[in-house]
Amino acid sequence: MYRILSILLMTPLSFATDTPNILWITAEDMSPTLGCYGDDYATTPHIDQLATDGILYTNAFATAPVCSPSRSCLINGLPATSQGTQQMRSAFPIPEYMNGFPSILRDLGRYTTNNVKTDYNNGNWETIVDASWNESSDKAHWRGRKDDQAFFSVFNLMTSHQSRTMVWPYEQFVSQVQSKLGTDEIHDHDTAPVPPYYPDTPVVRKTIARFYDCVTAMDKEVGAILQQLEDDGLADDTIVFFYSDHGSGMPRHKRAILDSGLKIPLIVRFPEKYQHLAPHAPGSRTDRLVSFDDFGPTVLSLVEADIPDHMEGIPFLGKSASAPREYTYGHRDRVDEVIDLARSVRDKRYLYIRNFMPHLGYNQPTAWPDIGEIRHEIYAHAKTGNMTGPQAHFAGPTRPLEELYDCQADPMNLENLVDSTAHQEILAQMRAQLHQRLQDSRDLGFIPEALAWVLSDGSTPYELARSDSRDYRQSRLIEAASQVGNSSEETLLASLGDDDPGVRYWGAVGFSAAKSLSGKALGALTNALSDDVLNVRIEAANALARHDNLGIPISVLAEVLESDNLAAVQHAARVIELLGERALAALPAVAECDARMNRIRPPDTSPLIVDPELDKAMFISFSTNAFLKRFGSR
Repeated sequence: MYRILSILLMTPLSFATDTPNILWITAEDMSPTLGCYGDDYATTPHIDQLATDGILYTNAFATAPVCSPSRSCLINGLPATSQGTQQMRSAFPIPEYMNGFPSILRDLGRYTTNNVKTDYNNGNWETIVDASWNESSDKAHWRGRKDDQAFFSVFNLMTSHQSRTMVWPYEQFVSQVQSKLGTDEIHDHDTAPVPPYYPDTPVVRKTIARFYDCVTAMDKEVGAILQQLEDDGLADDTIVFFYSDHGSGMPRHKRAILDSGLKIPLIVRFPEKYQHLAPHAPGSRTDRLVSFDDFGPTVLSLVEADIPDHMEGIPFLGKSASAPREYTYGHRDRVDEVIDLARSVRDKRYLYIRNFMPHLGYNQPTAWPDIGEIRHEIYAHAKTGNMTGPQAHFAGPTRPLEELYDCQADPMNLENLVDSTAHQEILAQMRAQLHQRLQDSRDLGFIPEALAWVLSDGSTPYELARSDSRDYRQSRLIEAASQVGNSSEETLLASLGDDDPGVRYWGAVGFSAAKSLSGKALGALTNALSDDVLNVRIEAANALARHDNLGIPISVLAEVLESDNLAAVQHAARVIELLGERALAALPAVAECDARMNRIRPPDTSPLIVDPELDKAMFISFSTNAFLKRFGSR
């Protein structure tokens, strides 16, 4: 009899009735621009009420300032840099057992739904969708469950997405978003809060007001979902999370690992029935540090499920809640066609950023955001040469090697304290903390993308980073990357001649960032044009061309455009785009590459189709189109 009772107690139905429902409401592209966070320009009554009824987190952070790597982290409970999924829509495979934390809930009998976005940024995404969700569609809802079956439901709200806030034509925004607002809910352009890193112009003010209109429209959608929960009699049984997938889609927010790109709103509401699981009373605020890799383990903790060993996050609620973390970490890698590498560490007060490609500025040209008129307003202002310090920091041609901000005194991250004598101790502490994190997490971002495909062939980047293979000597890669913009020519030459292709790549990047090249460097880079590894060839050609040594380097770049390795083609196309007029000799090759990408991904391809090769072709086309638009008539 005891054995039968034990079996009954372990059934999915028992699991369902003894633990709370979990509802996630996720807003796209939104910083804490909400009334409950003290933003007087915001109109967000439903979310503000949720904060009154719940717990508001003042130190919650995404791990990446763009969606795909962030969602890769959320679904598996560890940062994208640990999985090898840090590049935007790169589709690297991950181990088969990483099926998404909702699959654990589903296996335990919980009804799991996702409405509608997945964007898990790996080659296993279809397997994750199949394993994690009873339903994943624009119709997915907890209402599809069986009677009394517990649920975990996710609703992804697109209304605050960058497309709506700054990219769509203004008329489309008015028709599809602003039309949902009452006249008293539409934000006045004249009173829009213009941050000091933007020029104060009518276009900028109009776009800021437009962003806030989108947030208000999104707030209405949050209210509608919460009302459905009430109408179904489930509010008393459901813990509600509201958060965004990273900072807002505005310039200097999305795509930047400043607080404007990584800091997010997070509100968790506990019904009275589950107040014993809440760390604070309703209406409280907490400054506990929370990171995206913590979210999955926290949900598992709330429903008393085991947390897999591969997850790196720290549960902050439930039976397995751990001591608060001391730091959160951020990463910026390739986003669309823009190649980059930066890392950050944040405690409750300070933010430290290490830019490993400081010769490339924050505001690099990029096809999708550049559709928005606010971007061109910023470009035009930069050309005047009359930028203030905060404006030059964002729109200037380069970035500091290191950045340190006191986020309590300087929440917009305007004053870089790296050279402050009073902050040298905290600078050293944050440097050391980031360095340790890069090693502990086996950060995979330091392998150039095309090479990573070669080295992980037959396995996964995750497993490569944790193997004894000499193909991944991470400490040497980090050391070589740290030399960019910060080392002697002799040191860069040693890297360029190393037996590790990743180290050679970073040696070439170092010369791309150098102010001048000696004869010895020119010779070494010329030899590197015939390197066995495409990334080394590309960056050696880039270094030579950036210093006006054209001819053969441009022909090398043109030849790479014919490669079957589309990650290498992407790299070469971006280099050519940024070289501009110096790469004119590659114009016929660029035109042919553009035509090839159009054959792979025809221009009328639906953006809803998810396919890694199509994404690569699209990003390559971003660069080839930009180059042809400038120089095609020649």
